[in-house]
Amino acid sequence: MIFDSSYNPYTSRRMMVYGRNGCVAASQPLAAEAGLHILRMGGNAVDAAIATAACLTVVEPTSNGIGADAFALVWMGGELHGLNSSGPAPASISLDAVKKLGHEKMPAFGWIPITVPGAPGAWAELSRKFGRLPLLDVLKPAIAHARKGYPVSPVVGHSWLRAYNGYKAGTSGPEFDEWFRVFAPGGRAPEAGEIWSSPDHARTLEEIGATDGESFYRGGLAKKIAEASEAAGGFLAAEDLKAFKPEWVKPISVGYRGYDVWELPPNGQGIVALAALNILKGYEFSHLESTETAHRQIEALKLAFTAGKQVIADPAYVSKSHVEYLLGDDFAKEARAKMGERAIVPEPFDLPKGGTVYLCTADGEGNMVSYIQSSYMSFGSGIVIPGTGIAIQNRGNEFSLDEGHINRIEGGKRPYHTIIPAFLTKGGMPVGPFGVMGGYMQPQGHVQVIMNTIDFALNPQMALDAPRFCWSENLKVEVERNFPRHIADGLSSRGHEISVSLNTWDFGRGQIIWRDNASGILACGTESRADGAVLAF
Repeated sequence: MIFDSSYNPYTSRRMMVYGRNGCVAASQPLAAEAGLHILRMGGNAVDAAIATAACLTVVEPTSNGIGADAFALVWMGGELHGLNSSGPAPASISLDAVKKLGHEKMPAFGWIPITVPGAPGAWAELSRKFGRLPLLDVLKPAIAHARKGYPVSPVVGHSWLRAYNGYKAGTSGPEFDEWFRVFAPGGRAPEAGEIWSSPDHARTLEEIGATDGESFYRGGLAKKIAEASEAAGGFLAAEDLKAFKPEWVKPISVGYRGYDVWELPPNGQGIVALAALNILKGYEFSHLESTETAHRQIEALKLAFTAGKQVIADPAYVSKSHVEYLLGDDFAKEARAKMGERAIVPEPFDLPKGGTVYLCTADGEGNMVSYIQSSYMSFGSGIVIPGTGIAIQNRGNEFSLDEGHINRIEGGKRPYHTIIPAFLTKGGMPVGPFGVMGGYMQPQGHVQVIMNTIDFALNPQMALDAPRFCWSENLKVEVERNFPRHIADGLSSRGHEISVSLNTWDFGRGQIIWRDNASGILACGTESRADGAVLAF
């Protein structure tokens, strides 16, 4: 069912790609090529994922960087492994400290929203546990592109200009000078087709590879980061970097029509997608192109988000009973009871007491990786560590300054995370990795892609190409410009406030690799809303 489609209401924008010995799906062609190169060198799916991820920090810096966070789901040895490599807030920061600096909510730019970057730690940990090739060899394609330069791809070029305008308008002060020096050479954003290079970035990747990531957290690079923070009055210190270690976690799942859909547990928002699917499996859907289908999806996601926002935070602050509740039948039944024929504004549940890049890889041995990393808002905080090319994330912007909020800022605490990799299995066997990047669109994209696959029998490329909606708040729903007009009108008649967005970025960017376990054939799709590429052999 997942390799062909008997029902295709939409014209697919790209052709399906098939392979057997390996496959890499990414949002930028040069990054996908880097992963395929590593597979051909004898690396496995994990090596390919690391190579692709590192290359994306160079060729798509508008969405991620060396100073980003990362999460991964790895199928290897007949088991699904989960990695949470999101960093905590600095130990010295606090709610009172931020408010004393004059803030009533967490700022987006500068040193205050910076948390410990986890991506280099993810690369090193994945390589240590599952990789076949030395980390430095795996990083060489990214190093070459950073040193020699590469032509900026079209969607990245568009995003770069938009980001440049945003940072120019939203930042001031000498701490941002390095960002403009590195990412706006000549006083402007590089255009599509123009060569951009970052020798500092290349040297930093070499140092990370040569030291298996140690330099970034306990060596020369850590020293440069800590010194830059101290000079600017930031909270991030050498001790924060030294204390960081990625965490292996147990993935969570729900059953959906004979399949199991897997996500990582909080502090990620994957539980929202699972909760929504658990609600939706109580209904029967016969047509993708219908008002009823879209209405039920939107209402389920509203309720899942509303409940999820009450429980998603650093795992140390999350009640196990709350996670179990959101994934259980009682929550699904309660949510369905709230869902009628009209759009609703969801209210909090009574809980029981107690710019991102996504990629996926597969090799000929059956190993598969679902991987995501992000600097959060485009290039992140606007802080680049001088002489390193390291653009640091602003993930701390997700923290709340409300004393009573589960996601309130505290030293050493990890924030609510939007980035979520996902995986699909059936009968204990892998079907494959999938994901849709893009802030709060991500759980919504996961639900739409999974239903396109399972309920409506679309192959990976069709499942990604189908027009999407994005619920934002209350009754507001945005739809793509190619979203069927009759469905949009039908949703409006049910009380949804529908608007058409001309910006494809609002609807996420995904990748899929499905594997037929009998033949070993890989069926792959990539995102037509990005510079996406699937390479297989």
